[in-house]
Amino acid sequence: MIHQATSILILVDYQTRLMPSIHDGEKAIASAIFLANVAQALDIPILGTEQNPEGLGPNDECIKQFCSQTLVKHSFNAAADGLVDYMKSVSPQITQVVLAGCEAHVCLMQTALGLLEAGYEVAVVAEACGSRLAQDKLLALDRLVQQGVILLGAEMLTFEWLKTSDHPQFKNILQLIKKRS
Repeated sequence: MIHQATSILILVDYQTRLMPSIHDGEKAIASAIFLANVAQALDIPILGTEQNPEGLGPNDECIKQFCSQTLVKHSFNAAADGLVDYMKSVSPQITQVVLAGCEAHVCLMQTALGLLEAGYEVAVVAEACGSRLAQDKLLALDRLVQQGVILLGAEMLTFEWLKTSDHPQFKNILQLIKKRS
């Protein structure tokens, strides 16, 4: 189970110059925005990453607005460029990392593997991820599962975070779900 108190949401490389070439990129961003709204309502920390923003531009503003911090990186694996330190500075209780982003077969996958190696439980929200080629995303998700990463849907994760309809944010989040449908 993914727990509200021990998780963080990392939004990986939803960059302005990259997104137009991502297969179903608009759907990936829409799912990421939904996740970010849910995480924000539940006080779950949200961090972003940007791969070489000088070349790929910054993250899309609709993503960046949710991130308390954005790690600029040049390594495909954000854990190699200080992501773990960023997470520890946000909260030492974080043991579970929820990832969403682009490109699934490069930065997202290598970051997930790096976080596994660093001892975190890692989950990826598949519908909020993308690659230029659909096949590359599928291969990345398959490899991540083989390595022990949990694959989730956005609503599946939302209800794991909530745990119960008695959660104080349940009604607010239910409205987000209904808007999405």
